[in-house]
Amino acid sequence: MIKIKTSEEIELMRESALIVSKTLGMLAKEVKPGVTTLQLDALAEEFIKDHGAHPGFLGMYDFPNSLCMSPNAQVVHGIPNDKPLENGDIISIDCGAYKNGFYGDHAYTFEVGEVSDEIKKLLKVTKESLYMGIKEFKNGNRVGDVGFAIQQYCESFGYGVVRELVGHGLGQDMHEDPEMPNYGKRGRGKKFVEGMVVAIEPMINMGTQRIKQLRDGWTILTADGMPSAHFEHDVALVDGKPELLSTFKYVYEALGIESNEEDEFRKNALVL
Repeated sequence: MIKIKTSEEIELMRESALIVSKTLGMLAKEVKPGVTTLQLDALAEEFIKDHGAHPGFLGMYDFPNSLCMSPNAQVVHGIPNDKPLENGDIISIDCGAYKNGFYGDHAYTFEVGEVSDEIKKLLKVTKESLYMGIKEFKNGNRVGDVGFAIQQYCESFGYGVVRELVGHGLGQDMHEDPEMPNYGKRGRGKKFVEGMVVAIEPMINMGTQRIKQLRDGWTILTADGMPSAHFEHDVALVDGKPELLSTFKYVYEALGIESNEEDEFRKNALVL
């Protein structure tokens, strides 16, 4: 059942989402060759707690850490460890925060040092597909419209769109209805209505769409060992249009990137 949010609840969710966004911004300065994902995880846990929230992933379904850290061929759900990141790696950092009874859930794939042009293209296309999907989250559209937009764009570059893992509704629970696949057919699936909040998160592989899981029960990898990219935003349906609750603003400030990609989805000031 889809849980519709009031305007007051959406503002509480924005606060949770922005804590995650600021956490990713803080981590952006720390992602570099030689750092371990366990070190980054500890920094994030402290930062989230210092902002009056609880790490949303910690203990959820018995997950052992505060961040899902998924480098290179890992798609999502990687467990932080003591292996240092290396120059040329990429790493998806997926982060959650729980505050005032609501979750924020937000992800960004970072470059570690200097990465190849081929990988830069994968990251660029995946992030662009996220916004193409967000544009379709509006009154009158359906789940399949978002998935179709993401799938068509990414597959036009020869990339694999993961089928088994999807975005989701978000609220008092981390995972609510509806499921939000990154593939689909226009006009199919549940209809979007005012007050819905979803996490849209393309998971796009450089090669095959097929995946496999490690014996740890969590880590998902590409079946062919090629890199995968992952970006995620929290989006509310407000006045019939998509409104971002999360932002990459803090990541971009840390990395010195100028971007106006979020402008059309933003009505409210970014404050904590």
